[in-house]
Amino acid sequence: MNVYLFLAEGFEEIEALVTVDVLRRGGVEIKTVSISSGREVTGAHGIPVIADKRLEEVVAGNADYLILPGGMPGAQHLSESKPLMELLEKHYKSGRPLAAICAAPALVLSKLPLPEHTRLTCYPGYESCLQKYTVTGEGVVTDGNLITGKGPAFATAFALAILDRLTGSGQKSKEVAAGLLYTGH
Repeated sequence: MNVYLFLAEGFEEIEALVTVDVLRRGGVEIKTVSISSGREVTGAHGIPVIADKRLEEVVAGNADYLILPGGMPGAQHLSESKPLMELLEKHYKSGRPLAAICAAPALVLSKLPLPEHTRLTCYPGYESCLQKYTVTGEGVVTDGNLITGKGPAFATAFALAILDRLTGSGQKSKEVAAGLLYTGH
């Protein structure tokens, strides 16, 4: 299974690293991908991370799941990457799942050909980018092949929703949640 989480300068560390950690605890071999020229990417709060791969190493059509953390200006940088946006569009049009959290649903997913009235959530203040969609304000929203999260406080719930989707049952995510002492509150 090929699962990728994309990192751009200024990404939200909690959203990215909690998602990677939860999925790896659940047995998913997720890889982080830098959209920059090098593998080192610095988050919005100054934490440098060495990505597993660079965007050029991701083969279009070879990914099972693509994940986009938010953070600013990270989400803006993701949306400005033409190669990433082309990969995301091809992936989505082929019926494969995407997940985005925080500002990424508004700044990145809004540029994809999503059906009108798709149910999404995003960081408060970015709703205006999603006017043709149904923005619920919930912490985590699943609609078809999309999972969206509201922001950093929902990173664990977001990651567990992705784990549910990837493993096909709630059992693995319940086991991981129990190991984290996560109660969902």
